[in-house]
Amino acid sequence: MNFVLKIAAMVAALLVASAFVLLSTNWNLDPAYSIQFKGTKAEGTFSGLTGLVVFDPANLPAAKMEVQVAAATIKTGNKIKDGHARGESWFDVARYPEIRFYSTAFSRVGAGGYSVSGDLTMHGIKKPVAIPFQFTRQADKGLFTGKLRVNRKDFGINGNIFGFTVGDEFEVELRVPVAR
Repeated sequence: MNFVLKIAAMVAALLVASAFVLLSTNWNLDPAYSIQFKGTKAEGTFSGLTGLVVFDPANLPAAKMEVQVAAATIKTGNKIKDGHARGESWFDVARYPEIRFYSTAFSRVGAGGYSVSGDLTMHGIKKPVAIPFQFTRQADKGLFTGKLRVNRKDFGINGNIFGFTVGDEFEVELRVPVAR
């Protein structure tokens, strides 16, 4: 009898845990997103964003972001710069084809903001980062907007002999519309 109660308790716990996952909102990434970066003398965009976003402001412990972007999609507005950025001295997209972010925790920040902490992997190096963001929702659509600062040298992106002209820190601005 004790065995039956243990099994029943385990099944009940699994059902409760499953209900929390089902109640969380899974979002599909809208192709109208933008990932922009700006530095001292370099700016541009990335495309090729894919991944999983589970987010419900009422259930932050169940939230999850596992997203990646193709490093080769970098665009600076100059084809020669784009070629250099994809090359071995910079992003080395042949060896490191993806930039990844996997969340580890979500929290509320201020009256209407949030922060997601997680691991950013770029150029084969994984570093913890926190991304403050806003989330707005209307029916089955939502919008994530956020900014973070990234130092390219923290990720081993040293550049070529002209790397000093680009600057080390970049502000990355994210605008990601989503739909259910």
